[in-house]
Amino acid sequence: MTAPIGVWAGLIGQEPAAETLSTAAAAAAKIVAREPVAPAAMTHAWLLTGPPGSGRSVAARTFAAALQCSTGTGCGACPGCRTTMAGTHADVRLVVPEGLSISVAEMRALVQAAARRPTTGEWQVVIIEDADRLTEGASNALLKAVEEPPERTVFLLCAPSDHPEDVSVTIRSRCRLVPLRTPPAAAIAQVLVSRDGVDPERAQWAAAVCNGHVGRARRLATDEAARHRRDTVLRIPLGLRRPGDVFTSADQLISAAEADAGEESKSRDESERSELRTAMGGDGTGKGVAGAKRAAEAAVKQLEKRQKSRATRTQRDTLDLALVDLAGFYRDVLVTASHAGATLTHPDHADAIASAASAWTPESTLRRLEAVLECREAIGLNVKPRIAVEAMVTTLRQG
Repeated sequence: MTAPIGVWAGLIGQEPAAETLSTAAAAAAKIVAREPVAPAAMTHAWLLTGPPGSGRSVAARTFAAALQCSTGTGCGACPGCRTTMAGTHADVRLVVPEGLSISVAEMRALVQAAARRPTTGEWQVVIIEDADRLTEGASNALLKAVEEPPERTVFLLCAPSDHPEDVSVTIRSRCRLVPLRTPPAAAIAQVLVSRDGVDPERAQWAAAVCNGHVGRARRLATDEAARHRRDTVLRIPLGLRRPGDVFTSADQLISAAEADAGEESKSRDESERSELRTAMGGDGTGKGVAGAKRAAEAAVKQLEKRQKSRATRTQRDTLDLALVDLAGFYRDVLVTASHAGATLTHPDHADAIASAASAWTPESTLRRLEAVLECREAIGLNVKPRIAVEAMVTTLRQG
């Protein structure tokens, strides 16, 4: 596929994956038409892997659209393509973990629903974003369905890698792997200009500093507050002059993550609460509405509990992006000190990076980098973010 068209145009810099998935979609169309296909052309379970921001969920939804496409090509114009990409297709189920994990109860309900025959489309498609967040019980529930799949059901799992820490070996062995690469900066810049109307110079800058994360590039290109928070994070390494700076800087990191998560969640949370009250009659007036109001308030409390869990996850994901920025800074210091000539992760902070390279030994820089990576790991193991960040910043100051 040399020139992506239709729904495939949304896969940025992922031509090999698009080729694999489009070929499978064409085979699926032949299966529906009862035409002969090669045995390995289409399968019932897929594992899409790639770094954060590479477009795993976009690829999964695009493939789902192609499976529901009336032409089998992912034309982007038919009702199957449009409703799938909009998230409203009756036979495409999207599982996005609201909290830090996907529970066994949620997975059992999903597997049960996926066993039904398609209603409006040709396939039942189940997309599981962040399959690495499946609990052990949820993985076992999914495994049974993947081992004995219904005839017209396709499972699309998205995860950072196929490592056993992300996806169990048994589930991995029953899936066809589609690796996604880090999108090239030129491809990201091009889509920011053509799709989002970003100024070409700013688009190139955002693409260069986003670490291949398409969503982050869009945020940096269009949100002044996001650019300010990034600058705040990257000033930390050279701003740790006094012991008190440790706690000030740690607070800045946590506050930046909370601000990002708050902005992302606020409008969505209020909209969800309003829609739920309306659907359950909680905003009604007159006789006989007391019971509806009580039921609506109970449902809203359950929703708020899920929203709180989602906010925790969003905050940790946002904090992780900030830590990746910090790790990139120390990596750039090592690159500069060694005169390796490799491309800098943060070229717009080259002066600060050069200053750090002249002041620190490579050994102390490496210790600082390791502290950032250990902080990411600790937060992933559910250590309280503030404690992990303060311990990290203490090491960053001491070197």
